[in-house]
Amino acid sequence: MVFEKVRDMIAAQLQVDADKVTAESRLVEDLKADSANVMVMILELESEFGIEVEDEVILQLKTVGDVADYIQKQQ
Repeated sequence: MVFEKVRDMIAAQLQVDADKVTAESRLVEDLKADSANVMVMILELESEFGIEVEDEVILQLKTVGDVADYIQKQQ
């Protein structure tokens, strides 16, 4: 399932407990991601799922659920 894989990758990248990461978790406000974290995360997700995330889309991905939904639509 895409959400679980995205959640686990984000949890590993940000060094947070995956059990605390929900679809509603906000990347910056809740999970304390900074711009460098987000860029690395996007690169890893692109590689893992074989997609390309446009720069303007990155700014729209606010929550873990947003990221998972975007990836599902790209596959």
